[in-house]
Amino acid sequence: MPNTLSPTLRVTLIQSNLHWESVEKNIEQFSLKIKAIEEQTDLILLPEMFSTGFTMNASAHAEAMDGTTVQWMRKMAFQKQAVITGSLIIEEDKKYYNRLIWMRPDGSFNHYDKRHLFSLAEEQNTYVAGKHQWIMVWKGWKIYPLICYDLRFPVWARRKKDMDYDLLLYVANWPEPRIQAWNNLLPARAIENQCYVAGLNRVGTDGHSFQYTGESAVIDFKGTPLSHFETSNEKTETVILDKESLEQFRKHFAFADDADEFEIKP
Repeated sequence: MPNTLSPTLRVTLIQSNLHWESVEKNIEQFSLKIKAIEEQTDLILLPEMFSTGFTMNASAHAEAMDGTTVQWMRKMAFQKQAVITGSLIIEEDKKYYNRLIWMRPDGSFNHYDKRHLFSLAEEQNTYVAGKHQWIMVWKGWKIYPLICYDLRFPVWARRKKDMDYDLLLYVANWPEPRIQAWNNLLPARAIENQCYVAGLNRVGTDGHSFQYTGESAVIDFKGTPLSHFETSNEKTETVILDKESLEQFRKHFAFADDADEFEIKP
């Protein structure tokens, strides 16, 4: 059963270059990369806007929820018998969203719309911000997926009684000039929330000549790196997470009991 507790969770991160504004080429390359995963995996991460790159040209590249890319994700999830997640441009009710799709092997899915839109790129002038937080349950693990710029806002990620989770995910197009923030904030989120964190970033150059060095990472609840990604290189890596060690650490260091209570307004 998919939500029967598994003592371990195998998470695969695909750190990749992206073809600028080419759904066809990106689907083709990720098909090959996913098929090349030889080890067993439970969850496969793709970057933010993995089918186009981080573009504001939404009117030309947006898809419907039953469009080509979502159908492709359904096919790949079934073939690998794993959840596949990443964000893409979705049009719904004449509005555009930077939307993460959480596709299960049985073809069912949920989605999360990026809450914090990147004002330096005027993302808020094209896309509609999400208002809801979603915890995805897979193989008994509680997983909280977020997108790129969300990383800078710790309140949105804060683990609390009504937002409990084991693994915090970020899929991103995080450029090289600000990569130090990425490298510092990922372990900070793991330490402050006593959770595993997986952050997947792209590599290469986009259509605006912005450089991306990747530096994807999986980090444990102590802030210790578990992955081995090299700067600027394409790589697929699977990391195994252990549930018992997480629970024992939280039990021994029950810092969450001392946390402040708060509410987030929509």
